[in-house]
Amino acid sequence: RLRRLPLLLCSKSAAYVSPCPVKSFIWGPGLNPKIVLPARYFYVQTVDSLGHNFTSSPGENVFQVKIFAPGEQHSRIWVQVLDRKDGSFIVRYRMYASYQKLQIEVKVKDVHVAKSPYVLEGPVYHESCECPESRPSEWLRHMKCPKSIPQIQHDLQLFQTVDLDRIAKEIPSRFGQRQSLCHYVIKHNKVYLKTYGEHVGFHIFMDAILLSLIRKVKMPDVEFFVNLGDWPLEKRNPGKNLHPIFSWCGSNETRDIVMPTYDLTESVLETMGRVSLDMSRTAFWRGRDTPALDRLRFHTNFFFFKHDEQLYGPLVKQISFFDFFKYKYQLNIDGTVAAYRLPYLLASDSVVLKQDSIYYEHFYNDLRPWMHYIPLKSDLSDLLEKIQWAKENDEEAKKIAQNAQEFARSNLMGDHIFCYYFLLFQEYASLQVNEPKVRDGMEVVEQPKDDLFPCACPTEEELSVIRG
Repeated sequence: RLRRLPLLLCSKSAAYVSPCPVKSFIWGPGLNPKIVLPARYFYVQTVDSLGHNFTSSPGENVFQVKIFAPGEQHSRIWVQVLDRKDGSFIVRYRMYASYQKLQIEVKVKDVHVAKSPYVLEGPVYHESCECPESRPSEWLRHMKCPKSIPQIQHDLQLFQTVDLDRIAKEIPSRFGQRQSLCHYVIKHNKVYLKTYGEHVGFHIFMDAILLSLIRKVKMPDVEFFVNLGDWPLEKRNPGKNLHPIFSWCGSNETRDIVMPTYDLTESVLETMGRVSLDMSRTAFWRGRDTPALDRLRFHTNFFFFKHDEQLYGPLVKQISFFDFFKYKYQLNIDGTVAAYRLPYLLASDSVVLKQDSIYYEHFYNDLRPWMHYIPLKSDLSDLLEKIQWAKENDEEAKKIAQNAQEFARSNLMGDHIFCYYFLLFQEYASLQVNEPKVRDGMEVVEQPKDDLFPCACPTEEELSVIRG
């Protein structure tokens, strides 16, 4: 009778097609104990008795997910199941302690789904555990990182070699008085820092990703400068004074080396949740510093320059970012530089209308107009025309939104961001012609303390046993 239960659950009626536990499937990095992320995640795809994928939600609570450490009285794990409204679910879980073994159960009406239960043989480390993989090639393999990333190759091709002693003197002299810079050294898997300029508070975002990386993997010794400001710094055709500057935003007029933005990086490290999305037929925009919108009389919200209210119009009530996703059409328009909200808009089930721009983030060159977004002219003169097109071509617009979601899922999740950073530093380190040094005035960037749930790293001898 028990063996027939899954078949009974796969039955269908005229009124309702139920999810089939044995035909639904589960996949993702959260099933691999070697992949340490601030929030691990995996996907569940709902499938019916005929083997057809659901294309709409079977119900928010159709899957019961339990993640625990066998033999432990209390498993300190936070679990979140997100209904993507397209027949699939994202299951996120964040561990607050490390365990020797983890068990993941996904059920429909007490029947296991796919190959559930999944047993992750440990050690399974939590995010704040500093037990780096000593073999970078193994870490890259487990993370399924690509062998190369075109944007990294494009940015670094301008620098045949990097003379660290030269840039350690010239970059602070050239940019340090007028700009906000951080000079970083990673040496023996420790992070060292010196700041230049007045407004350097944003270094906390770079500190955090570097500390997270060295907890996970042995990083190459590397020395580099990070621009903390909005605008990329290194102008094209600067003669022989070309300097490698790492920035969160690039432009067609500069030669900065682009990294994932501080906003996207923080969302990975802090596990920004996503909401279930309702859809309406309204274009929606909130932002600042966007002169092209003056004639549209859209109101803005100022984060820094409240005295500009008289110039740009009255302040409006701030809108929660999650409320953006209640709208069917999303406008991605430059502010000071590129609008750093684009990854989240792509991940929604809204269609994105993106302004043509000289500014770009690390992934823009992989996006395709009319495939991942509806393009807008830089002056927005075709905005109403493009919104009308989307209204009149609803299925095509929906397909664009679906492609954008898939792009975000395949390129902008936490594991992809960690891969990008590691490969960027690895490639850059190979260009160094001298040894990175801890320079005068640098301070070590300490790991955050985890006195409540410390973890013990295995010895090399124990690791050899674990590796078999």
